[in-house]
Amino acid sequence: MTTTTCESKSNVEIKTKTYEYKLLEDVHLTLPPPAGSTGETLYTHGRFKYFHYGCDGHSDVGWGCGYRTLQTAISWIINRRNGRSAMLNVPSIEEIQRLLVRIGDKPARFVGSRDWIGTMEEFFVIDALFDIPCKFAHVQQLNSEQVLKQIREYFVEYCGLIVMGGLNDTASKAIAGIHLSQTAGCSLLIVDPHFTGVPSSTQQLIDRGYVRWMHSSELEGSAYNLCFILEK
Repeated sequence: MTTTTCESKSNVEIKTKTYEYKLLEDVHLTLPPPAGSTGETLYTHGRFKYFHYGCDGHSDVGWGCGYRTLQTAISWIINRRNGRSAMLNVPSIEEIQRLLVRIGDKPARFVGSRDWIGTMEEFFVIDALFDIPCKFAHVQQLNSEQVLKQIREYFVEYCGLIVMGGLNDTASKAIAGIHLSQTAGCSLLIVDPHFTGVPSSTQQLIDRGYVRWMHSSELEGSAYNLCFILEK
């Protein structure tokens, strides 16, 4: 492996990566709007890679979903900036852990651990690597009209990617689109990092529910933290 250094306030060295297989890209764009539902559909613009459990040979099943969602988001930021950033490589789980220690969020023993990270830590990493403004929101009811309006406005203005995690629903995931229908209500396009193995295609991820539309009514049972990445 060769090594590059990210020019950021974190001063963390990020190595180039070689993966055992080519990571799938833009998995959200293969998914059509919810069946039988007309209305407005907004998607994330810009390319991103789909990171998931074990995609780099690191065994993280059961605790690594937050890291994988973060890696997906970082790949989107890098591509969105189209070479305008000194940051060219997506950090590994260990590199993310080292960064969180470096900025003082975690103790030294965090490096090499199986401790999970949440939406707040994901925000810290994005801020440290890219100095991007983010809007962090804690919402008691994700399916409330006010929150869904906020998500729609974000996609209209930024066409970006939202990282999210819940208090009862602790599975980290990304929001890569929103569909609004006067008759069927609102659905969010979820990119779920919990896939294990080597995906044969984006369609396999769709068929197995790792890329899916989730109706807002499915999100009633948990409060959520959302990180809106304000990168245009």
